[in-house]
Amino acid sequence: METLIKKAKILIEALPYIQKLNGKTVVIKYGGNAMVNDELKNFVMEDITLLKYIGVNPVVVHGGGPDITRALEKYGIKTRFINGLRVTDAQTMSVAQMVLIGKTNKEIVSMLNQKGGKGIGLSGIDGSFIECEKYKTIVGGQETDIGFVGKITKINSKLIEILAKDEYIPVIAPIGVGKDGQSYNINADTAASEIAAALKAEKLMLLTDVEGVKSDVDKNTIIPALTAEEVNKLIKKGVISGGMIPKVLGCVDAAKRGVGRTHIVDGRIPHCILLEIFTNKGIGTMIMNERILYHENENL
Repeated sequence: METLIKKAKILIEALPYIQKLNGKTVVIKYGGNAMVNDELKNFVMEDITLLKYIGVNPVVVHGGGPDITRALEKYGIKTRFINGLRVTDAQTMSVAQMVLIGKTNKEIVSMLNQKGGKGIGLSGIDGSFIECEKYKTIVGGQETDIGFVGKITKINSKLIEILAKDEYIPVIAPIGVGKDGQSYNINADTAASEIAAALKAEKLMLLTDVEGVKSDVDKNTIIPALTAEEVNKLIKKGVISGGMIPKVLGCVDAAKRGVGRTHIVDGRIPHCILLEIFTNKGIGTMIMNERILYHENENL
């Protein structure tokens, strides 16, 4: 009986979040170890399907770097990165497009469908909903061409809105298209942030292989919530550094552009999406413009 009562309390704790998120859009960037480990894949698909069934509109944007690298190796094409971005020549672009759209995307759609969801696979080429131009990175103070890597110029969100507000779960491969019809590979974190902003999503969730932003006082403690102003202060202090900087700044940018709450979540934790969204404290770091409570028991 005690176990059953505890389960009931968990459901009651989730109630205000279910009420707040009903009919709202949640953009989930699916990547990291949660895309590699079969058990974690299963948990993520269950979480996303459950969101749809309780009235939330999930939109999934996925990465696929390891799959691309393996495919390139199979074809004898060397992988090179500059400033964390894959140098993408015509051959690499062809393989990346084949893997992301033809393999990774359809596997995710299939897994969602097995859970009872109605996943539908898309890329930014469909309906030209992700418009791009060539992105050039800075190396040694000079602009450097790294091939067919895209910088998003516009998100035409109508297609995604129609599908997400209906019975479908859009699953988006981060491939965009230029005005000349050229395809471009896009960083999945960037694509998710831009799509969330265009949709004015209530939440953006980045599933990563890190626990969140750690406290400068106790390195074993995750900071549950930060404002944009606090993020900037922690970057200046060096508390947020390295690869975490672009993730938190992407969250800050999305929050400033109308996304209600943004989250950096450890995708290695089973049912990480549900734990972050439907509990008072959460498990990762939430970033927002200002601390606005959903209800009085939230731990912000």
